[in-house]
Amino acid sequence: MLDYDPYDVLQRARPVASFSVTSADFEHGEPLPRGQWAAFAGGADRSPQVSWSGFPPGTRSFVVTCLDADAPSASGWWHWAVANIPATVTSLDANAGAEGGAGLPEGALMLRNEDGEKAFSGVGPPRGTGVHRYMFVVHALDVPSFDLDPDASPASLGTRCFFHALGRGILVGTATRD
Repeated sequence: MLDYDPYDVLQRARPVASFSVTSADFEHGEPLPRGQWAAFAGGADRSPQVSWSGFPPGTRSFVVTCLDADAPSASGWWHWAVANIPATVTSLDANAGAEGGAGLPEGALMLRNEDGEKAFSGVGPPRGTGVHRYMFVVHALDVPSFDLDPDASPASLGTRCFFHALGRGILVGTATRD
């Protein structure tokens, strides 16, 4: 596992409140269950259940993302990005990231992952690259939604979150295929 934490860098650049993110599927810092793994690695490409609480007053919407910060690239690997989640929603069910977004709240927009799919891409770190951290991040925002091109990148969404974030909650799962 590398020491680089992109969200620590963001926090130092523009500090925001932190809040709690939990999952019924895994504990913070623990390995992700096989269901959250990619099909090619013996999994089901199933997004985990995610809940959040304690976010700042004035939150008008949420964004949920999943980034492999330890991917062997200079930019990590985006597994999931969902924008425009209403402020009244404080959890996503397991498999909400299924292609088509039927499990997402009305108005939510799922962007393409690094595999080019509008879905959750299960984990499957390349063999020999050690333990990877999968950062499930909930961004509490001061705007009700973003006017996003449906083909916008998760990185583009991240830039918008940087400027509109009131708070950020992070839940980390791990995986390795050594």
